[in-house]
Amino acid sequence: MAAGAIVTLKTAVTSLILGICVGICGAIAKQSASSATRILADLYTTIIRGVPELLIILILYFGGTVALTAMAGRYVEVNAFASGVFALTMVFGGYATEVFRAAIGAVPCGQLEAARALGLRDALIWRLVIFPQMWRYAIPGLGNLWLTLLKDTALVSVVGLDDLMRKTTVAAGVTHDPLTFYSAAALIYLLFTSISIIGLNLLEHRASRGIRIVS
Repeated sequence: MAAGAIVTLKTAVTSLILGICVGICGAIAKQSASSATRILADLYTTIIRGVPELLIILILYFGGTVALTAMAGRYVEVNAFASGVFALTMVFGGYATEVFRAAIGAVPCGQLEAARALGLRDALIWRLVIFPQMWRYAIPGLGNLWLTLLKDTALVSVVGLDDLMRKTTVAAGVTHDPLTFYSAAALIYLLFTSISIIGLNLLEHRASRGIRIVS
């Protein structure tokens, strides 16, 4: 189960990093001047939010296998870790897109107007004004998505990834003692989420430094 827990963490952390990149790109696409780009971004987030995560994982896994088999001319099975990370990245990125879009919208318009009045180009406005501030607004939403992502990693076991859930299922079947192993798995997930919540609170506190809260 320890090996499975490590695989679960690797899957979740990799999906988190890639999902944040996808989410930022999606949020920027939603504010693009191009209507086609906005429509594509809306279509992406609509599909992600409308289809269960398990179905997305299965479709991407079997779809990837079919596509690779067609290209190679022989049967090629998609790597379970790569498939799982890709699916979870797409799911996380879809929801993160909306979190970042809202966070960007929360940056005061006056600051953007002041930056333009100073002659800053769009790239500099994003780097110096928008990105540093939007993180403070985005952290609570991203924290919730991270906790959901940690639990969603259990779904990836259906495509054969040797994560914590799959290792637990195998151990429970071999020992015929499912209650003990599933309880242990629940405690491990609870440990991960508890540590994450502490880390998120520290991040929120750090991001709010210098901000005066009016009650």
